Parts: sequence; C-alpha cells; structure tokens
Amino acid sequence: MSLRRTDGAPGAGADGGGTGRAPGRRGHPPLTGPQRFLLGGSFLITLGSFAVLPYMSVLLHQRLGLGLGTVGFVLAVASLIQFAGGAVAGPVTGRIGLRRAMLLALGLRTAGFAAFVPGLTSPVLAVGALLLVSAGAALYLPANKAYLVEGAPEARRPRLLSASGSAFNAGMALGPPAAAPLVMGSPGVLFSCVTVLFALVGAGHALLPAGAADRPAEGSSAAPAADRAPEAGAPRPGPSPFVVTVLSVYAFMFFQHYLALYAVPRTSAAFYGAVLTGYAALLVVAQPLLAERVAALGYPAALRWGFGAMAAGMAAIGAGGHVGIATGGALLCLGEIVLFLKNDLEALARSSAAPASVFGRQRLAAGIGAFASGVVGGQLYGAAESAGSARAFWAAVCLQCLLLPVLLLRRRPARDPEGSRAGAG
Repeated sequence: MSLRRTDGAPGAGADGGGTGRAPGRRGHPPLTGPQRFLLGGSFLITLGSFAVLPYMSVLLHQRLGLGLGTVGFVLAVASLIQFAGGAVAGPVTGRIGLRRAMLLALGLRTAGFAAFVPGLTSPVLAVGALLLVSAGAALYLPANKAYLVEGAPEARRPRLLSASGSAFNAGMALGPPAAAPLVMGSPGVLFSCVTVLFALVGAGHALLPAGAADRPAEGSSAAPAADRAPEAGAPRPGPSPFVVTVLSVYAFMFFQHYLALYAVPRTSAAFYGAVLTGYAALLVVAQPLLAERVAALGYPAALRWGFGAMAAGMAAIGAGGHVGIATGGALLCLGEIVLFLKNDLEALARSSAAPASVFGRQRLAAGIGAFASGVVGGQLYGAAESAGSARAFWAAVCLQCLLLPVLLLRRRPARDPEGSRAGAG
C-alpha cells in the first residue's frame, strides 16, 4: 500500500484532491494512502489496547495481590495521565512534528506492553508499564487525529473524524472478547502478542510521509499559518466547545460507569454484554452515516439534539426491562455521535491553534468530565440505592441532561451569523 500523501499538499484543489483521481462516493475525494493506513492502524491499536486494559483491575488484584484500594488509585492515576496528558500533546507535536509524535507515543506503548511480561511477577514493573502505556495514549490520539485532518478542508473533516471514531470503537468492541481466552491462563502470551502488534504498527508509522506540520520541526516549533483552516478563529455563536465537552462526557459517563450495576441484577450478564456489543456495532456503523448531518447542524441545535437523546436514553434505562435498557443504549449512542463529533468539529473551527493542540485540549476536557462524573455518580447512585430506588438515579441524570443545554445556551450573542443554519437543525 502506497503511503504517498495526496491531500492538503500545496497547490491541491479546494476539495483536497489535485491528484486527477475520480472523486469517491457522494462526491468526496477518496481517502489517501496515509489516511487509510491511519484508520487501519487506529483499529489495530485499540484492538491491542482493549485486549489488555479492561482486565487490568483483575490482573493487578488477583495475580499480583494488590489491594483494591491500591488498584483503584493506580487506575485513577493512569486515567488522569491518559486524559490530562493530552494537554501536552500540542507543545510536543509542535516541536517534533506529528509523525515523530506518533512514533514516540507508539514507542512508549510498545515498551509498556513489553514491560508487562516480566511485570506479571512484579507489581512495581506492572504499575510502571501501565503508566508508560497511558502516557503513550495521551500523546498518540491528538497527533493521530491532527495528521488525519491536516490540510483537509473543513467539509471533509466530519467524514475523516467519524471514520476515525468508528475505527477506534471497532477495536474497543473486539479487543476484550479476543483476549478473554488468554488473559488469565496465559497473560504472558497475550502481552507478547500485543507488544509485537504495536511494534509492527509503529514500523508502519515510520513509513508515513512527513506532513506540513512536521516540516517546520526542522528549524521551528510553530506550524505555518497557511496550514490552518481559513475559518479557524472566526467568531461563532454558542458556548465554548471545551466546556461542552466536559459536560458531554460528564453526562455520558453515568451510562458507562453505572449501567452494569443497574442492568445485570435486573436482566443478566449475557444481556448486558449483548447491549455493549450492539452499542459498539451501532456506533461503528452510524457515526460515518450521520457525520455530514451532524456537521450541518448549528452548534445550539446539536446541543439540543445530543443532550435530548441522552436524556431520553437515561429515561428509557430507568424504565427498566430488556426493552428499556436496549432502547436507552441506542439513544445514548445517538447522543454520543452528535455531541462528541460536533464538539471536535466546533473546537477545530473556532481555534487558530494547530489541530494537535485542539485535540489535546479536547482530551483534557474529556478527562475532567469523566472524573467529575465518577465523583458525582458514586454519591448519587449510592443515595438512590439507599432510598430503595435505583431508578431515581437515572431520573436525576435525565433531568441533568435536560437542563444542561438550557444552561449552556441561556446566553446567546446578540448577532448570530449562523442563526439560519442553527434553526434548520
């Protein structure tokens, strides 16, 4: 597969083409070699990561004998590094370039997974390996997304980012069941396989061409202004995408953190697993199909649709039963697609910073939201159970999802240049 870069090169047409090839389906230029490689690599990276990371609490506690309190602290620190570490991705990629940043990130993750092999008998090595993997993840995702959209016009970004999200989510869905036969019986084999996988994917990244954001790293740490989207930094209505991302992830993580506690006793573990699998499959398929519709929404309309879908999903889950929980999962999936994609697109459009810095800040926002959701959700769910009605938890979360867009949009600018577009949503 050729990794020759054809989009965003100087002199390319407005559609990112300039190669003489026929446009892809629905009038879009086809994906380039580097873009296809990154999408495939995103799937393999997430497949390998989620073959291991969901089982870390079991490995640290049952195999290495760490207390549950210690395990919780280690996982909290790892999550903080993985999300908050995205804030340093912008400065790092600005200095060394996107391709080198991805190589450095994959090097850290490969070393981390390799260290797990001897770490299976050493808690210190295992914890150090987990922190290395988390640091690599913090650096890789912003650089990956930035390289994917580098030089692409704003009209192509929804398609590229939605395809990236689908690739990551497909890996997340398939990783845990693929590793299940090995994770407890032969973890050394599992970690060795994941290490080899990351080494091979890293070698492929070394063949990627240097993008425009990589070239200034030879003598300057700043990306040229010409590489930025012409719309970047233009005044746009609505709240800050950083704040909205914090609150979007905050609301969504109630579903992620507490659905198991609610669903398994009321249905079964098998049904809960089927809901998660169906959720992931729906996300992989629906996100690219809805990408252009989401991009066409004004930001205020996207907030109403996204948080509205989340509120309806929480209410359906609270209604209970197999149908309610499955329906709630589908509605939460729709809310995730609208809010998460639109927040990234809006952050890119509003900022004059390099895309890697924008995506790094979005990762930081997601980390803040997830942390807040964990703190608030534990207290809220505990109070609901003490009151004898876990459904009250979902009702409270539903109410929050209904109020969030109202609070976010309560102050609208006097002049709204996108008013007609927002009204169309």
